[in-house]
Amino acid sequence: MAAPLAPRVNLYDAIAANRVRTVVLVAFFVAVVAAVAWVFGEYLTPGGGIALLPFSLVLSGGSAFFSYFAGDRIVLAQSGARAIGRGEEGVLRNVVESLALGLGIPTPTLYVIEDSAPNAFATGRDPRHASVAVTRGLLDKLDRPELEGVLAHELSHVGNRDIRVMLLVTILVGMVALLADWMLRSMWWGGGRRRGRDQGGGLIAVLALVLALLTPVIATLIQLAVSRQREYLADASGALLTRYPAGLASALRKIAADKEPLEVANKATASLYIANPLKDRPALFDGLFDTHPPIAERIKRLDAMG
Repeated sequence: MAAPLAPRVNLYDAIAANRVRTVVLVAFFVAVVAAVAWVFGEYLTPGGGIALLPFSLVLSGGSAFFSYFAGDRIVLAQSGARAIGRGEEGVLRNVVESLALGLGIPTPTLYVIEDSAPNAFATGRDPRHASVAVTRGLLDKLDRPELEGVLAHELSHVGNRDIRVMLLVTILVGMVALLADWMLRSMWWGGGRRRGRDQGGGLIAVLALVLALLTPVIATLIQLAVSRQREYLADASGALLTRYPAGLASALRKIAADKEPLEVANKATASLYIANPLKDRPALFDGLFDTHPPIAERIKRLDAMG
């Protein structure tokens, strides 16, 4: 009997590659924040760049603290998610408990969103404080292998600490936007004691203006890129957990084919879901500003895994 063909893509290699890409993106993001803070400080006063960077990091700490401990409850409330009791949704609970056991994490708190659009998301600061929310449409329209694929994907977000990564990126985006706004206001109202006093002052002023205009856009693009890489990683991790990539691939096909938007979703929460819940019409530069990778590419990668 002939030996079976080797899989074209190894699951462990896919997971490792996506983790490396995400680390590189976050490291680049931190470098952008450092550059913005330094230029803004130098624009205000010579030698002020080094002093401003730790100040900007401390300034973001308060919002980070609140988001870290209360962000999941806010998201669940915005989504209209209802916690299910012990006697409800037996199939859902059985699948999640089995997958959580296989992943070695506590069973998350389960929620249902009463909406017929199929979708799901996970939230929480760590595996011990995690929640998984699924829509009624997901439970009604997917068979068990497909449901297992989706839930394995969401539990992989929990196990991979994706929410911590995205929290860091979100804070950095906010800090970049704040620094850029400060720079623009300083230039508009004539701030910047160094400006024009020496040869380097003019260069710093031009650089500050360019960064003030471009870095918020760059930061958003990096945030979305990190989000897309985490989706690829959760796909690979989920396929590894179930040992059946075809289940998730089939679920993604059904979710993509369903044209009904999720009524409770919005731009702020869209990136949390397994697939874009807004069902936006394709637009120019969608590849840059999408919160999720293309469904077709995700399915292609899953099909190539063994």
